[in-house]
Amino acid sequence: MKSEEKCVLAGFHAVGARLRTDPESIDELYFDSSRRDARMQNLLARASAAKVRCVAADGERLDGLSPEAPHQGVVARARARKTNTSFDDVLDGANRETLLLVLDGVTDPRNLGACMRTAAAAGAQAVIVPRDRSAALTPVVAKAAAGATETLPLVPVTNLARAIQEMQQAGIWVVGADVEARHSLFEIDLTGPRAWALGAEGSGLRRLTREKCDELAFIPMQGGMESLNVSVAAGVCLFETRRQRGLQASADPGLPRAQKP
Repeated sequence: MKSEEKCVLAGFHAVGARLRTDPESIDELYFDSSRRDARMQNLLARASAAKVRCVAADGERLDGLSPEAPHQGVVARARARKTNTSFDDVLDGANRETLLLVLDGVTDPRNLGACMRTAAAAGAQAVIVPRDRSAALTPVVAKAAAGATETLPLVPVTNLARAIQEMQQAGIWVVGADVEARHSLFEIDLTGPRAWALGAEGSGLRRLTREKCDELAFIPMQGGMESLNVSVAAGVCLFETRRQRGLQASADPGLPRAQKP
């Protein structure tokens, strides 16, 4: 990615996260001149302290700067962050605390952003997606991710089935979420290095992706529900993994406790 490539960040979470992680990359911060609430004042104070140029703007201009993502009265134009984490980096860093989220065919940008937010909260190290069957990193994704795109790598791969095989060779056990699985996620061991593979709501995992997984598990549901939004399902799967690891660490003082997300 070229260092001068530009991006648009919309909303308090996305702009605030960039102010925390890389304020020097922000060219201008545009804000709704009619908003004088504490949240806006705090953001502007942080931007001023970081020497970021702040420009008062009306709603029409803000809408023009961010036509796709709701902006909440704040938009930043910034230099796009370089994606330094490759799939090889993810594999090289694999250890018994590894937790990854693999998304197969999640093309809705809001769902992708919500999944990234969930994965970051659960302490995952990366989100893996197929290059040609996934939403790209856009302002809509960044807005839905609520700042997670600033810290959690989104790693596209050319061939998802091959990537799963490479994860397995690196010692990562790949678990696929599938409604027709024989066991629920509460019945399987999630304490080692794990990657959860989830498909889009409705279509689920593709056949080849499902077949490449080491294990399949379903989320038990009541109330006549047959499926969950993919970001909700990801949260259930990832946090059950964290729960089991916490129990294991408590039972064995020789094991390191998982860090808080």
